[in-house]
Amino acid sequence: MSATVAPARPVVGSAAEGASSRSARRTGGGRRRVMTWVLSAVSILLFLFFVFPVYWMVNTSFQPNNEIRGSDVNFWPEEFTLRNYATVLFDPGRTPFLPAAGNSLVITILTVIIALVFAFLAAIAVTRFRFRSRRAFIIAILVIQMIPGEAMIVSVFRVIDGWHLLNTIIGLTLVYIATVLPFTIWTLRGFVNGVPAELEEAAMIDGCSRAGAFWRVTFPLLAPGLIATGVFGFIQAWNEFIMALVLNARPEMMTLPVWLRTYLVANGTTNWAAIMAGSTLMAIPVIVFFLLVQGRMTSGLVSGAVKG
Repeated sequence: MSATVAPARPVVGSAAEGASSRSARRTGGGRRRVMTWVLSAVSILLFLFFVFPVYWMVNTSFQPNNEIRGSDVNFWPEEFTLRNYATVLFDPGRTPFLPAAGNSLVITILTVIIALVFAFLAAIAVTRFRFRSRRAFIIAILVIQMIPGEAMIVSVFRVIDGWHLLNTIIGLTLVYIATVLPFTIWTLRGFVNGVPAELEEAAMIDGCSRAGAFWRVTFPLLAPGLIATGVFGFIQAWNEFIMALVLNARPEMMTLPVWLRTYLVANGTTNWAAIMAGSTLMAIPVIVFFLLVQGRMTSGLVSGAVKG
């Protein structure tokens, strides 16, 4: 009995399919590479777009004033000078820089610390507890943020004047706290919401009290949120101009944004080189503060804390 041999199946179809699959993969890989290059180029252009004004400010601060007014555009100082910084720091004919910097630093630090404490407690209350008017409180926070600060200048001035706190650090600090607090509460509420309450419950099962569970488990996980919110408050208080101009107009109580305005001359020659030098010095504390806290800002909140 002879064995029947099955005819061999053609392999042309499978070979063609494999070739087309490899071609499709190469095409897809090429498209991905092109897209990566395009996105990288766009990112670089955006980076240069946003960094160029900062570079131009620093570049201008090292140029003589007559070179700035010239018709030539200099992307690098032809005559490098530190005279503008000496003018800003030691010019006896103007309000000193260091007292204004000290006022700004004290007001900003007090604003950030006090606002974070109250905002943190409020965020915990509206997130972890259910109480009457809780929803109304959250809506009120949103509504308050929609009101422009300039619309309340007259009211704020009359209140601070009634408390005899004009041209004082305490008065301006209170105004800044009230300005920063709504957004700070709203931001911290989102961070507290991101920390599962089950973590505290598990710690309480292990023997911790409610306060102990919060401070040992939940609070360390909220550190990135506190720091991110503190950066926002720091920048807002450090750069605020309108309220400082209205409430602290005396030379000895000026903050840095108001102090920088003294270099603008309405009917004369404005020293733009000194303005750029002062602006550069103003930016340094914000940059230093951000560099100190950026590690905590970028860390994860609760990644891997809950497994289940």
